[in-house]
Amino acid sequence: MLKIDSVNVTIQSVQALRQFSLNVSVGQMVGLVGRNGAGKTTLLRTVMGHLKPTAGQLMWNGKDLAAMPTHQRAALGIGYMPEDRGLVPELTVEENILIPVWVSPNLQPDERLSMVYEVLPELKDMKDRRALLLSGGQQKLVALARALAVGTNLLLLDEPFEGVAPALSQRLSDVIFGLRGKDMTVVIAQSELNHAASMLDQEVVIERGANAAPRSVVA
Repeated sequence: MLKIDSVNVTIQSVQALRQFSLNVSVGQMVGLVGRNGAGKTTLLRTVMGHLKPTAGQLMWNGKDLAAMPTHQRAALGIGYMPEDRGLVPELTVEENILIPVWVSPNLQPDERLSMVYEVLPELKDMKDRRALLLSGGQQKLVALARALAVGTNLLLLDEPFEGVAPALSQRLSDVIFGLRGKDMTVVIAQSELNHAASMLDQEVVIERGANAAPRSVVA
């Protein structure tokens, strides 16, 4: 599904990705592991079109993803949960969830909201609350819901468990790993995988923007 081949990315004259490669198949759960500053967020932002590679290939089902406009990622069924959540403070929970759906002509808002509220029913009770009134943990749930709303094929999750209470971390984990067996492909970027490691099909280590010791973690 997603093939990243020898990709270089430069940010303000600093090379953030160095010949990085990653192959992700349909239905896989992949852990992208690396310390802060290793290049995890850069890679996800490159897939989303926020950054442009200076070399290498970024392919989506055989098509050149790097050549596509940024907004088409949502239409391709790619959902992104940034580490900083990226919510619009003045918009409601429901409006934040629907932002990428509105630019996806093949998705029906009511249908996607129904799916999200089925997976995360606690958000339905706060759907009319503005994002700025939510706790940090609640904002994480909304950011995940927004990614789920549009991510019908691929979810890119940047540090989904970082900075949240243990109970909420477990809730996020239950939702994410509950997607196994649904043809949903998931890439989870984490500094440490911890309890998530046993649920992954593949673990890829990134160091200084380059591949380091990739290995399969599930037989």
